[in-house]
Amino acid sequence: MIRTKTVIHLVSAGLLLSTASADDWPQWQGPQRNAISKETGLLKEWPKDGPPLAWKAKGLGGGDSAPSISAGKLYGMANRGADEVVWALSEKDGKELWVSRLGPAFEQRGMPQSKEGPGGTPTVDGERLYVIGMGGDVSCLQVSDGKILWQKSMTRDFGGRVPTWSFRESPLVDGDKVICTPGAQEAMLVALDKLTGNTIWKSQMPASPAGPAGETGGPGGGRRGFGGRGGGSGAAYASVIAIDFEGQRQHVQLTAKALIGVSASDGKFLWRYDRPANGNGINCSTPLYHDGKVFAASAYGAGGGLVKLSKDGNGGIKAEEGWFSRNIQNHHGGVVLIDGALYGGNGGNGTGYLVCLNFQTGEVLWNEGDPDKRRVRKGSVAVADGRIYYRNDTEARGAADEMILIEPSRKEYIERGRFRIPDPSGAHSWSHPVVANGKLYVRDQDTLFCYNVKAAVN
Repeated sequence: MIRTKTVIHLVSAGLLLSTASADDWPQWQGPQRNAISKETGLLKEWPKDGPPLAWKAKGLGGGDSAPSISAGKLYGMANRGADEVVWALSEKDGKELWVSRLGPAFEQRGMPQSKEGPGGTPTVDGERLYVIGMGGDVSCLQVSDGKILWQKSMTRDFGGRVPTWSFRESPLVDGDKVICTPGAQEAMLVALDKLTGNTIWKSQMPASPAGPAGETGGPGGGRRGFGGRGGGSGAAYASVIAIDFEGQRQHVQLTAKALIGVSASDGKFLWRYDRPANGNGINCSTPLYHDGKVFAASAYGAGGGLVKLSKDGNGGIKAEEGWFSRNIQNHHGGVVLIDGALYGGNGGNGTGYLVCLNFQTGEVLWNEGDPDKRRVRKGSVAVADGRIYYRNDTEARGAADEMILIEPSRKEYIERGRFRIPDPSGAHSWSHPVVANGKLYVRDQDTLFCYNVKAAVN
């Protein structure tokens, strides 16, 4: 296969990735790690039966890993039999180009959800890609043939503990660093040299604020006891973002206990905000940054909160709450920000509906959970060309595995099409939708569907 030599740099929130096309989706939540594509020329409304199917790939293996797309290839993760693997497919027709064994498949004990395989999305950076396995192994592979160049363990090398539902993080590539979350007291976040895997820095988490009984805790203790369903790990299930604020780059992560910010240069702890993190440590959705403000949310009785960052008198960073709402208990489908409005699912196990909130104030603009509505359940989100691509979460009672096209509006819910994913596996529909180069990708465990959503050229 001949690969293009053209390199386009995508810079967003301090993140630099090398890809072959501005319309690729080279990492978790797309080019800017905010679930928004800048691609245009897509369908504004779908036909009655949905957009046409371009191709279907089977035999991927088990897992919720959404694909990344770069330079004509798709990459994803799966468990195949006794192995945990990374696979590469042709973007043109879905044919498998290579598969690389990372190691033995990790056995997730105790909780059945997502035990089928990994949930992280590979991060593509030029000629290399980076993944995190269920047991916490961080791997760097060649995109050309899947050869493993280096591996590190977040448990053995950094003292992390595997969360109850395994590690689900998608690694962040920021300049020369790979950022991931072991969740240990002395290594809550770590920065690895992306070429060698050598440790650049480890971010130490300060002692927790006093809990209800006055005691403090480590990464798996503290507020409301915290261990439980979190498995005692300081890592949760979200992925790190990079931001620039007042001339300083930060890495921001929703951990098992709190939303935190650390210095990107040396890992120094900068600030924390606890309220969006639920007491079970089941914090899954990626934080969102805009204009000096950070938003994060979780379910299980918590909600969503926005903090305003500012410099204090000593040059440090303060994070002050702007608002907090229990009307956006986002489980794991993520949120998107469009024209000052937040869109995302509100609800935990077995329940939930799509809501729209004012980003600045937290005011509910509309709620599909209202008794006279209830047309769309909680789900996962992506945005491209002025439309929200929304996948219903079948874990919500009565929800079918459907893709829904939504026109963003602060006034009301506007639907522009929906269709069902054929022959559903019966597993929860937790793999997020991906839009790249005129195609919509939807994974259902062993199968990846590719739909043509490019508008016809008149």
